[in-house]
Amino acid sequence: MDNTPHVPFFIPVIRELEKRGHRVVLTARDAFQVCELADRKGLRYLKVGQHYGKNSLMKVAGLFCRAAQLLPFYLREKPDVALSHGARAQMLLANLMGIPTILVMDYEHIKTPPLVAPRWEIVPDALPTNGLHSSAGRVRKYRGIKEDVYAPDFKPDPGLADELGLREAGLVVTVRPPANEAHYHNPESELLLNRLMTRICNIPRARAVMLPRNRQQEQSLRSTHPQWFEDGRTIIPSHAVDGLSLLWLSDLVVSGGGTMNREAAALGVPVYSIFRGKTGAVDRRLEEEGRLTLVSNADEVEKKVELKPRDKTRLPDNRPRAALQDIVDHVEDILQTEGLRKG
Repeated sequence: MDNTPHVPFFIPVIRELEKRGHRVVLTARDAFQVCELADRKGLRYLKVGQHYGKNSLMKVAGLFCRAAQLLPFYLREKPDVALSHGARAQMLLANLMGIPTILVMDYEHIKTPPLVAPRWEIVPDALPTNGLHSSAGRVRKYRGIKEDVYAPDFKPDPGLADELGLREAGLVVTVRPPANEAHYHNPESELLLNRLMTRICNIPRARAVMLPRNRQQEQSLRSTHPQWFEDGRTIIPSHAVDGLSLLWLSDLVVSGGGTMNREAAALGVPVYSIFRGKTGAVDRRLEEEGRLTLVSNADEVEKKVELKPRDKTRLPDNRPRAALQDIVDHVEDILQTEGLRKG
């Protein structure tokens, strides 16, 4: 588990794989809220490596360092296959050791060096097969979006509003700043974030719940924009909270990244993307379906983003969705194709 969204995604996948007789072993990178959230969910894992910042040379050094740190775990556990949603160090080591790699991914514009390319890919049916890292015969597709894997398990946390001091708020907006350390980051996203926060802070009784990527980003936002945080207008949770419960508590969601946007879409919460990198096929499909609004410039922050309360009386949709079964079926088919055994 390399990034925070991997934790909720893999919980039902692990459950289903174990139900089918497979043994699953976990590692987690000590970055973002990965380990904190995994601890809250009761997952057993080995903590390996950390985040090395946005400097390109440090990223490369960190990739090889974490791969080396994973080696004793691989030698001890002797995995038959390496499964991830984008753990580059895992794929690097597995490729070097001749272990088949399966990458579940949902954004086709990620840069992948040759040594980190997966042997197999499992992707949403919205993604075109051309341009992916694996050959066409090694790409499997699932219906829906990856957030459909865990959305049916969602049960709202009834105490979250009190925990965050939002019970008396007239409008709740969850805001995810852009991933400014990612290789695909576009600084235009910051301009859209600034315009959005100005709008929110000018609405009486409106509250923004901001989820920075890491402590450094939080400190930068607090020092650069102290007015956002005056009189409790903007709240940053002091610890990892249940992400889906926060989205369900919100009137709308605005994010500079992908997963939170798609989580909101999976729950049916109004969501706006201020991501200014290359738009992925999944987001384009969600926009076509009216489940996501893409915001391209500062003027559209004013015109498109509707800062208004939503109806929160309906219950979450907990009906099973096809994505989980499709993904696990594909994993089993790949195992069979590779001639690998269960357990």
